[in-house]
Amino acid sequence: MKIILIGANGQLGTDLVAALTQHDVVNAIQPGTDAGRLSQVMELDIGDSAAVRAAIDQHRPGVIINTAAFHRVDDIERDARMALTVNAYAAQQLALACRDADVSLLHISTDYVFDGLKRTPYVETDLPNPISAYGATKLAGELLVRAAWRKHYIIRPCGLYGTAGAMGKGGNFVNIMLKLAREGKPVKVIADQTCTPTYTRDLAEQIALLITTNQYGTYHTTSDGACTWYEFACEIFRLAGLAPQVLPITSDEYGAPAQRPAYSVLENRALRHLGIDRLRDWHEALAEYVGIVSKE
Repeated sequence: MKIILIGANGQLGTDLVAALTQHDVVNAIQPGTDAGRLSQVMELDIGDSAAVRAAIDQHRPGVIINTAAFHRVDDIERDARMALTVNAYAAQQLALACRDADVSLLHISTDYVFDGLKRTPYVETDLPNPISAYGATKLAGELLVRAAWRKHYIIRPCGLYGTAGAMGKGGNFVNIMLKLAREGKPVKVIADQTCTPTYTRDLAEQIALLITTNQYGTYHTTSDGACTWYEFACEIFRLAGLAPQVLPITSDEYGAPAQRPAYSVLENRALRHLGIDRLRDWHEALAEYVGIVSKE
């Protein structure tokens, strides 16, 4: 299958490159960013709808995977203009271009579309109600993609970490925790937000399977199980053989400008109904990841 992978040099994109080796993949990156070790690279600004349409005309893909997002959550709370452009408007224009060329679209959303008031895992049919500007822009992107083109997969992951790090965030949570622990300072971690951290390698392999099904719709795509960020950090340190002082704090004590959902556990119900849920328990996935990064 011919695939255009938008954001191929990002954290998820890097693992998607590895997961899609059986396909003919065109790796698209934001102009001016480092392509790394990628081959067959195309610079593509997702906000330039004419360039997007030209790329589709040139390469004639069967699927476009869009991992591009503006996800500086606290910055967006102060000014949502860039996030609306990338997360909503550009997603709509991409969906319309896919519709006109009869190309399937896989679009990455987020657990932040929910308010976190539920205390059992969210399923795909639960009503979104974002409590941050970032979540609102991602929900807007979901709605616009759905309205524009029926051949879409919208996936909602949670707490992503991967070997390529998180572009624009200064590293993913696991890497940041390991760095802080090795500096020998006390580590403060939020203990009143529950999530399901998800390894991007597992997510990439799940996406590679999903796009072969032609079963369009919305899918939750997280690892199995749940933990607080504090519990997650403690498990990271245990696996890495580190013993820093770890101090649990509340969201109020942390004082971030944007609210985060207190409960972001998602159930992969739609994947299970198809019989294709391949995402592992978060403990197992994290153990593999820590084993890899500990050798670097």
